[in-house]
Amino acid sequence: MRYKLTGQILVMAFAMVAIFTLITKAEPNNSSYVESETQPLIISQNISVEDIAQEVTVRIIGNPGVASGVIVARQGQTYTVLTCDHVVARSENNRFTILTPDGLMHAASWRRFARFRDADLALVEFRSDRPYQLVEIGDSNALTVGASVYASGFPNWYRNNRRQFQNTRNWGLRAYRLTTGRVGMMLERSLQRGYQLGYTNNIEMGMSGGPVLNRYGQLVGINGRSKYPLLGIQAFKFEDGTVPSQRLFRQMEALSWAIPVATFEQMNK
Repeated sequence: MRYKLTGQILVMAFAMVAIFTLITKAEPNNSSYVESETQPLIISQNISVEDIAQEVTVRIIGNPGVASGVIVARQGQTYTVLTCDHVVARSENNRFTILTPDGLMHAASWRRFARFRDADLALVEFRSDRPYQLVEIGDSNALTVGASVYASGFPNWYRNNRRQFQNTRNWGLRAYRLTTGRVGMMLERSLQRGYQLGYTNNIEMGMSGGPVLNRYGQLVGINGRSKYPLLGIQAFKFEDGTVPSQRLFRQMEALSWAIPVATFEQMNK
């Protein structure tokens, strides 16, 4: 009787092990990402900066205007997108549509209560039960001249040739663009609206609000100003209202400009 009972126990034990093995194999393998309410999704080391940029960059479609943004936070099913204030401030009804990297459209709204003083920054929220990747915040204070940077976004226009342009508002993800370059200047004194990071990447209208990433795929800045602005030297006023010397201006106008992510972190506390 004792041997018979022992045999039954062994059979039951083997059966439980088999069931556990089947369940484990049935679970999806999500080793590339670790989702959290307060932390960005952890990215496996074999993902390139180009892949990261495409996963965290969104398009913001408003009335009027079309621009870009980057996903910085998630709380439950609510995602927060960091962009530029000049992207959302002209909205007639505070209604936006977010185009996410999977091609889906989401209703969104501007978080007006988020204040960044005079910095050209804003937060937009949308809701979804889908898992979207959050950008990892980098250290913009550690950037040095010559460091590689990647800037992404959705240009509003596509040039067919020298004379013909196509509006990309209805292009969906086809309008996405990634540019590569290097840090050209880090100003000790900030320009008006928080611009301090100059870089060689070409930024076009519509890429405002998109991310500037370092070589690790971490967010270090927010696109906002393109090269050779129409206002000339007046576009480069410092916070105290003064303008740079002509020599410095010639260097500055040949660069695109971003707001360092450190400014966002300081004002978002």
